[in-house]
Amino acid sequence: MHTPTVPLAAENTDATQPGSLLRLATAGSVDDGKSTLVGRLLHDTKQVFADQLDAVERVSRERGLESADLALLTDGLRAEREQGITIDVAYRYFATPKRRFILADTPGHVQYTRNMVTGASTAQVAVVLVDARHGVVEQTRRHAAVAALLKVPHVVLAVNKMDLVGYAEDRFARIADEFTEYARALGVSAVTAIPISALRGDNVVDPSGRMDWHTGPTLLEHLETVDADRDASGSAARLPVQYVLRPQSAEFRDYRGYAGQITSGVFRPGDEVLVLPSGKRTSIAGIDRLGERDVDAAHAGQSVTIRLADEVDVSRGDLIAAVEQAPRVTQEVSATVCHIADRPLRAGDRVLLRHGTAVVKALVRSLDSVLDLETLRRLPGPGALRANDIGRLTLRTASPLPLDDYADHRRTGSFLLVDEVDGGTLTAGMVAADS
Repeated sequence: MHTPTVPLAAENTDATQPGSLLRLATAGSVDDGKSTLVGRLLHDTKQVFADQLDAVERVSRERGLESADLALLTDGLRAEREQGITIDVAYRYFATPKRRFILADTPGHVQYTRNMVTGASTAQVAVVLVDARHGVVEQTRRHAAVAALLKVPHVVLAVNKMDLVGYAEDRFARIADEFTEYARALGVSAVTAIPISALRGDNVVDPSGRMDWHTGPTLLEHLETVDADRDASGSAARLPVQYVLRPQSAEFRDYRGYAGQITSGVFRPGDEVLVLPSGKRTSIAGIDRLGERDVDAAHAGQSVTIRLADEVDVSRGDLIAAVEQAPRVTQEVSATVCHIADRPLRAGDRVLLRHGTAVVKALVRSLDSVLDLETLRRLPGPGALRANDIGRLTLRTASPLPLDDYADHRRTGSFLLVDEVDGGTLTAGMVAADS
């Protein structure tokens, strides 16, 4: 019997099953060793091809180095190699028998802090590196603030270059205590501190015999076992509508489906749902996945097509949400933001607001405060938000939006402000975020 192919917007990529995929971001000040750490992870987990390693060893010898500079495995941009720093977000994929990883290696220089927002926005773990010689510096605090702002569920403090301080336990303990105290003041509930030497491989993949006083896991052991599934499938269900599917073929003459990726929760046939912002209430008649018709349930991270029981006006940009714990629909938006554009943002600016699959016009009504990263005080009434500033603002949108609190739903509680003229991204926002 022939089973018709189910029309779908995108292939299902279910990355939420336990142990399947971990998204992490590395951050730290310039020269703290992020690229070397990433190179060490790739090298020691056997993710590097022989010709890649040969090329790295050849360049290292030309530079007069005694061993391979593993940072060359990740610093792919010519400008980075010339300057010896990372200036863009470099994404790397690697896998072990226990877990798959997508790693965002984010820049360390202060002028590229905004790039960390990009890398950490979807991360489940933030690995913040600190040079054991220098300890916690301003950029360390800035990266901790961004991780707290983005509500990254797990923060790891990797105290690097322990080989340059004689693997001293007391030095590690002082840095760990200072960072943990600062992170807690930002609202980070727990920090896992690990002493490492990325250059020599201590406590990165394999345990270090030179730091037998450290009884915790290596960095890789922690990443392989950290609970990355705190989230989404246990939250209220949300599906931003990406496409409305109405095939014209005879076998799907009466088919009408709403396709997108579930950002949180679980949908099942028969569930009562709301279509927002209109507020129309209906139920789910059926759920289809790529190659599968009428599945029993669909979970966060899966791309699906939902069929509704009633003929409801639904279009791209709408949100299908569970009736219980539905998001509020509003035109007044109060949010914490990280400004990422070189162009300052000022009260009175007219922008576009991108939320999920929706795009609406918005007005910046007020800039309420900017965060002093040294004192963690909010300074009221800034005249403008400039690149890398973290502040609070109030917006008025031209049409209603269904908004969650970012602390509850990272995907449907976040947005971007975009320049109306050139389409450039100005600001990343978190609805009602507390940092």
